[in-house]
Amino acid sequence: MTSVIPTGLGERARALAGGEVTSRALVERALERIAETQPTLNAFRRVRAEAALREAAEADRRLAAGERLPLLGVPIAVKDDTDVAGEPTAFGCCGDFPVKVADGEAVRRLRAAGAVIVGKTNTPELGQWPFTEGPAFGDTRNPWNPEHTPGGSSGGAAAAVAAGLVPAALGSDGAGSIRIPAAWTHLVGIKPQRGRISTWPDVESFNGITCIGPLARTVADAALLLHVASGNCEGDLHCPEPVDVLSAVERDPGRLRIALSFKTAFTGTPKRLDPVVRDSVVRLAERLAALGHEVVAAEPRYGLVGLSFLPRATAGLMEWSGRVPDPLLLDVRTRSAARNGRLLCGAALRWARAHEEALQRRVGAIFERFDVVLSPTTATPPPRIGAMAHLSSWQTDRAMIAACPYAWPWNVLGWPAMSVPAGFADPERTLPLGAQLLGPAGSEPVLISLAAQLEADQRWYEHWPQVSLPGTP
Repeated sequence: MTSVIPTGLGERARALAGGEVTSRALVERALERIAETQPTLNAFRRVRAEAALREAAEADRRLAAGERLPLLGVPIAVKDDTDVAGEPTAFGCCGDFPVKVADGEAVRRLRAAGAVIVGKTNTPELGQWPFTEGPAFGDTRNPWNPEHTPGGSSGGAAAAVAAGLVPAALGSDGAGSIRIPAAWTHLVGIKPQRGRISTWPDVESFNGITCIGPLARTVADAALLLHVASGNCEGDLHCPEPVDVLSAVERDPGRLRIALSFKTAFTGTPKRLDPVVRDSVVRLAERLAALGHEVVAAEPRYGLVGLSFLPRATAGLMEWSGRVPDPLLLDVRTRSAARNGRLLCGAALRWARAHEEALQRRVGAIFERFDVVLSPTTATPPPRIGAMAHLSSWQTDRAMIAACPYAWPWNVLGWPAMSVPAGFADPERTLPLGAQLLGPAGSEPVLISLAAQLEADQRWYEHWPQVSLPGTP
């Protein structure tokens, strides 16, 4: 048995299959690192220590018997908006939530691939905000700089992966909630095609804007987790045709036409792209051109896409707020958004759904000339902890739109989007930045191939935050 624990998702799976390490050793180390960092990073809402060790022992028995599965014995985390049997799903809220009796479909598929679920990661209340803070669990901090947020709403998952507590995690993305924390913690984050990963027991999540997807340190690991979690069950509202994401990692993307975009969709609120973010995306564009791609400044025609987003998001918040044990414990901003959802869940929501195809045609016209759109993931570096915690509803909306205006339109469209590391905002390399690769329906393989090529050039996975211990996470 090796004394050095491999760091990556695929590396750990291969080491387990080769008998170089045991699942118990991997799970024990994950649980130790979670316990060590919980007082500072606060990445987890629930830790399944006893259950995970039992599952690790069973995985070791199966491995010894010769069984092989893609993730047999590998520790994984999932965001606390996804059901895990035997655990509550609090989705960032206060209150005494009932224990779930069954896994969500995405978790069922992880277990079918052999993964050991070590815990559920923190998320802001009902996944609303690009920071992961709240009275139910405190502040989740960025491993690169604990004075700053890891982002949200999959901030706990991103912090756990960036710090090496687990090699990968599932998050969810309703307005950039995978891509924003991926950008701010130096990770790869994929929002797949709507329905690529089932949201069951919900037939769709937040009226179709929210997708489940992976966070990982490398493109290969993100693609592996996407592969094993993908699929549908009877009753799912969205069931896209399968795509091959695994072989895309090794495939040359060919010479692509890439639109470099800095335009944001109309929101009626002020926003400004930080020059350090712009410069980081321009540098990536220059590297893509050096790799042989045609990179041209061009902008999608977003139109009034926000008119479709708002009813779907607030109606989803209204529906979710009805699941909490005590709605009076919800943040005043949550209750305000839920009231808006009650106003918009009728004709406005029906209009939003009816106009989705027209929006797809309008925005999708850019893919008649280009294969991929490259844009910033966020407009700013990660904010400080507490920067938005005590704002009013309107102030919070303005602040989060100003910081994160680039991600949410792709949730309305339902198309794949991917955030990759784009350097740092400071010379000390403690404030990570990200760039988005955006594609049309079913374009995950193209985005993954391009990201893998860029990763081979940039080697972003070699950089670790100080809180982690490279080689022994």
